[in-house]
Amino acid sequence: MAAWSSRKLLRDVLLKSVVSNQLPGIRCFSSAPKIAPKIGHYSKKGRLLTGATIGLLIAGGAYVSTVDEATFCGWLFSATKLVNPFFALLDPEFAHNLGVSAAARGWVPREKRPDPSILGLEVWGRKFSNPVGLAAGFDKNAEAVDGLLALGFGFVEVGSVTPVPQDGNPKPRIFRLQKEGAVINRCGFNSEGIVVVAKRLGAQHGKRKLDETSSASASSNNEVKHGGKAGPGILGVNLGKNKTSEDAASDYVQGVHTLSQYADYLVINVSSPNTPGLRMLQGRKQLKDLVKKVQAARDEMQWGEEGPPPLLVKIAPDLSKEDLEDIAAVALTLHLDGLIISNTTISRPDPASKNPLASETGGLSGKPLFNLSTNILKEMYILTRGRIPLIGCGGISR
Repeated sequence: MAAWSSRKLLRDVLLKSVVSNQLPGIRCFSSAPKIAPKIGHYSKKGRLLTGATIGLLIAGGAYVSTVDEATFCGWLFSATKLVNPFFALLDPEFAHNLGVSAAARGWVPREKRPDPSILGLEVWGRKFSNPVGLAAGFDKNAEAVDGLLALGFGFVEVGSVTPVPQDGNPKPRIFRLQKEGAVINRCGFNSEGIVVVAKRLGAQHGKRKLDETSSASASSNNEVKHGGKAGPGILGVNLGKNKTSEDAASDYVQGVHTLSQYADYLVINVSSPNTPGLRMLQGRKQLKDLVKKVQAARDEMQWGEEGPPPLLVKIAPDLSKEDLEDIAAVALTLHLDGLIISNTTISRPDPASKNPLASETGGLSGKPLFNLSTNILKEMYILTRGRIPLIGCGGISR
């Protein structure tokens, strides 16, 4: 499709060039004696330049027409490297919102190259084409699921979504530590609320079902298909609580009732540092009570053959060994479907600690988080004895 669009654009440009070059000749027709006009020096240069440009366009179009879509999309991904530096000149939150809007409108490259089969895996009965996903926090309101999955991610997690819309913390609330490859944010669960997100996911879900029905006859029944409710990839929905809510469990239960039908997996986010009191829910008793109520809300709903969506908990990287032991015990006792390790950190690992912006409050993500989150991942694997799927999150970079 990308190659076809480029060829169509090239054809339109050439057609306009030819028409614009013919019009002056048409206007010159008259009964007066035809006298060849003198061509100035700059006019000759202009014609030479126009001819050379048209020649290059023709040659480029001829070459593009011979290139397959996979190769062409590779060019597009490489071309984004020229654009990325300009985003660093923009306000961080404005750049973030611009990226989400671009993905929502399909103004991002689409990955046409199939993933190597060795990258595929199956978890919770869901087939992932690759194990690399986009964490919650980027597409908070499920505006760009299709565009983000089309970039090549094996799964995309939207949210955190709160029951009632809330603006989050005052701006500015996102800060770049550019040299260290890190970001500090204190957004505070800015969300459009579950009603808006549910309508958006419902519309997307309906469109995908229609597309699947229309293309079913063209696909082989023996073909192994990756993906889930989001079509080509797996969709996770990350649930949060409102800042002013006094009953955290009811907020998460409301999220389950409203959004779980569109999710391939659900996440209870109790680890953001930007909502007061939220991380207290990671204690053994608090977490056990919360997970039991959310599991009950999910299980009391009616489900088809695929069953209810798996339920995961996202934890912080700033936990003690005792805290990790408590979480592992709850996860094993209640047969939790998975853990996401980890959220942003309130600490400032080197070299981020030396940056003047390190004094800003909020959670830090990016390269400096890698060692901390990886160590927590290792500890939790040992504590859960490899019996629970773990998603590593935090510090992943090129």
